[in-house]
Amino acid sequence: MSAPLDTLVRPVRLLAAGGTIAMGGAQAVPALDAEGLVAAVPALGSVRSLSAETVLGLPSAHLTLADALALAKRAVEAARVGEGVVISTGTDTLEEVAVLCALLHDGEPPIVVTGANRPASFPGADGPANLGDAVAVAGCVAAAGLGAVVVFGGEIHDAMTVRKVDSTSPAAFGSPVSGPLGRVVEARVWLHARPARRVAPPLSVDALEHRVEIVSPGLGDDGSLLRSLASAADGVVLVAFGAGHLSPGILAALRQAVARLPVVITCRPDRGSMLVDTYGFEGAERDVRASGALCAPFLSPAAARMALLCCLGAGLDRAGMDAVLAPWDVAI
Repeated sequence: MSAPLDTLVRPVRLLAAGGTIAMGGAQAVPALDAEGLVAAVPALGSVRSLSAETVLGLPSAHLTLADALALAKRAVEAARVGEGVVISTGTDTLEEVAVLCALLHDGEPPIVVTGANRPASFPGADGPANLGDAVAVAGCVAAAGLGAVVVFGGEIHDAMTVRKVDSTSPAAFGSPVSGPLGRVVEARVWLHARPARRVAPPLSVDALEHRVEIVSPGLGDDGSLLRSLASAADGVVLVAFGAGHLSPGILAALRQAVARLPVVITCRPDRGSMLVDTYGFEGAERDVRASGALCAPFLSPAAARMALLCCLGAGLDRAGMDAVLAPWDVAI
């Protein structure tokens, strides 16, 4: 159990990047900068070690890859000098921002990503509570070495496996595969788990300039979309059915695609995992694994895309990409 906000063990820096948490008005639009966000949470007024910095003021659907990378690098920079970091951003692309921070960061102070699902001017606004909880996590002793996490709705989630599970509820984020790491109650942090798998060493990414497409097949898909996108992309995330299965047509397209570019396999169920050797029909998990694709079934498609973008941006070869993604597959 950690101490309350007035006894944090490390300084905390808020990096405000816009999103619903900073929006107000009858029809929500950007309204609050970093200082305005802090002022909206009375309990933060007593936190002498809290600094607030406005980095962006955009709806998260407007963020570019360059914006997200600059934000993550600023967070890593602050963490490297001993500050716990809170990033406030929009929930539409919060998962991708969190994954990016996780792949770039290996310091002891945590990077905590949060936001809101209800604008600041709406009844039941959840931003102030989320921001207070995020600051508590960023500054507490228990969070040392956590890496990057998402704090939302009183829960703490690993940045690599968190997913947005509700479009409008304050309980917007969950971890269907792994469950939350802990809770925040009255600015006190309780952890019952720690991420067992982090990328080491962190990736060094100068730019996110590659094109990575997500292909999510449906019933009757013959592989045409995968062939088309793979011909123009630098990488593909392919969302397999069930526990890692594809139709014969998609399997044939996958085999062609991996000959020219990296393809990462995830699974369609939110609680997805990929089998190794259960089924024997054409297109079952054995065929998919043998295709040469990179398997990361415990990542969401959005997280897998960001991970592949970072791998490409870091100039990794296939073996290097496999090493980065292997923690999110079963050991085989």
